[in-house]
Amino acid sequence: MRGKERKVIDDARDQPLDKRVRFSVRLLESASTYKDIVVRKKDGFTQILLSTRSTYNNTLNREVMNEVKSALEKAAVDDSKFVLLSAVGSVFCCGLDFDNIVKHLKYNRKRATVKLVDTIKNFVNSFIEFKKPIIVSVNGPAIGLGASILPLCDVVWANEKAWFQTPYTRFGQSPDGCSTITFPKIMGRAAANEMLINGWKMNAQEACDKGLVSQVFWSETFTQEVMVRIQEITSCNSFVLENSKALVCYNMNVELKQANERECEVLKKIWASAQGMEYMLKYVQNKIDSF
Repeated sequence: MRGKERKVIDDARDQPLDKRVRFSVRLLESASTYKDIVVRKKDGFTQILLSTRSTYNNTLNREVMNEVKSALEKAAVDDSKFVLLSAVGSVFCCGLDFDNIVKHLKYNRKRATVKLVDTIKNFVNSFIEFKKPIIVSVNGPAIGLGASILPLCDVVWANEKAWFQTPYTRFGQSPDGCSTITFPKIMGRAAANEMLINGWKMNAQEACDKGLVSQVFWSETFTQEVMVRIQEITSCNSFVLENSKALVCYNMNVELKQANERECEVLKKIWASAQGMEYMLKYVQNKIDSF
C-alpha cells in the first residue's frame, strides 16, 4: 500500500452487530478527527498508525506531529493500557518533511524556525511524558526522527525488511529526538557516532544487535507475531504495566527533556542561519527518492 493511501480493515466484521456498530463509530470518529494518522481503539489498547495524506512516505510535518501528540494525550487519560504505534504501507517513517520545512523557512525564516522547532520539541516531549507503555511495530524504513524516537518507546518490534538510518549531516541538520543521549547509552559512543554523524544504515538484525530494536520477525508473519505479543500484554494489569514503566524510566525523563531542549536550540540556530538554509535547500533539490 502506498504511503498516501488509507485502507481500513474491518477486523470486527465477525463480531455481533452491536460491536460492529461501535467499531464503525470509532473508525468514523478517527477519520473525522485526524487527517494524517489513524487511531483505533482496541480492547485494552490504542493503536496509532501513521497514514499520511499530506506528506510522502510518512514524513513528519507540523500537522502530523501535532496529530500524534493529540492521540497520545487522549490515550494517556482513557482506559488504554498501552499504545501500539505502527504505520500503513511499506514505510514506517522517513523523518521530518524537509520539502515542507524549506517551503516555510523561505518566508520569515526566524518566525517559521521557532514554530517548527517548538512543534518538534513538543512532539518529542509527548513521548517522554507518556506514562503508559508504547509498543512500536516497525514495518519498514525508519529514518531521521522516525528512528530517533524509538528509544523513547518501551518495546520495538521490527520487520526483517526494515532498516534504520539517521543521516543528519546529509540533511544539513543536527540530531533530534534525544538521540544524542539515547543512542550512546544504547549502542555505545562509537556506534552512535556512526549513526548520527556518518549516517550508518543499519538493517533490522544489526539494529537488534545494537539494542535499538527489541525483536525482529519474518516479514511473512510479522503482523501475526506482533498481534500475538500484543494480546499477551493486553492481558496484563494496567496498574502493573504503568508502574513497571515508571520504575524503568525513573530519573530518566529530566535528562531526556534537557537533551530535547539542547537539540532543539541547535536546530533553531542552524535553520535560522543562511548557511543552514542553503545546505538544506541543496539537499531538497538534489535528493533522490529511493522508495
